[in-house]
Amino acid sequence: MSSTEQQKNEQGKRVREGFLGQRMIVLPQAVKRRIAGNPLTRGIYLTAIGHYPKAVNHYIERKSGAAQYILIYCTEGMGTIEAEGNNYVLLPNNYFIIPRNTAHRYQSSDTNPWSIYWLHFTGEQADGLYARFKAESAIPQVRNLPYEEKRILQFEQVYAITEHSFQDREMEVMSAALHYFIASMIYNKEANPEMYSTGTVSNSIQFMKQHIGGRFGIEDLAAQQRISVSHYSRSFKKQTGTSPINYFNQLKVYQSCQYLYFTDRSIKEISVTLGFDDQYYFSRLFSNIMGISPSAYRKQHKART
Repeated sequence: MSSTEQQKNEQGKRVREGFLGQRMIVLPQAVKRRIAGNPLTRGIYLTAIGHYPKAVNHYIERKSGAAQYILIYCTEGMGTIEAEGNNYVLLPNNYFIIPRNTAHRYQSSDTNPWSIYWLHFTGEQADGLYARFKAESAIPQVRNLPYEEKRILQFEQVYAITEHSFQDREMEVMSAALHYFIASMIYNKEANPEMYSTGTVSNSIQFMKQHIGGRFGIEDLAAQQRISVSHYSRSFKKQTGTSPINYFNQLKVYQSCQYLYFTDRSIKEISVTLGFDDQYYFSRLFSNIMGISPSAYRKQHKART
């Protein structure tokens, strides 16, 4: 890891690494120089890669940024990223790429710690890939991906190749596999047009996010997608692992975390904004999902800023 990384050890808790089951590989400088000079690998290559499951108290801050792009893919829990003066929340099946040479910090949720697959990548094609990730947005956005087991297998392939050997042939295969892995995320829509053209679940999730303060029952959500309740519910649970209403409520609670983090709105105001007439119902829902009350969550965060 870069020497500019800082470990913020508040009350002896926040840590950079050391999680149960974690895996990490950092390429030696000599290997990186050799890869950068190889015409078959210099287009795109990684400098570090890892998997942090249930990363409790994970916290990284780089005041001068990193020399490489950093891709973080969240599969469980949640966490936050701050970069270029913007704040982002990563939820399951979200990923984000932090631009290189940019001050940033990121951290796992205190109450619902994330599990992340991450890598640092660079090369002659890295800027172009990042531009495709950013698309035409003035500000880069967190990207959502449909869950696919093969994506994890692709990551594991890159990791296994890198773990096996740093020799030229292995690094050439690593570069090709890495390019495929990153491109499969950035170009997911183009690579899977049938999924997006008939993406009932993805479309419904997008509708939920755009109407986060709405009050919709299962019938409303199914009607919005113009399919039956039974078909809608079955498809939604198959792709996300939970019911549409549970998912919508989770999105509302995750959005409330943003308000608790970054605003001084009262809990009552937040609950009304998110479509809850009953502040106490909202607080119970928040506690069930986050394992802590909204007021305690806010107090815990304010004490660390």
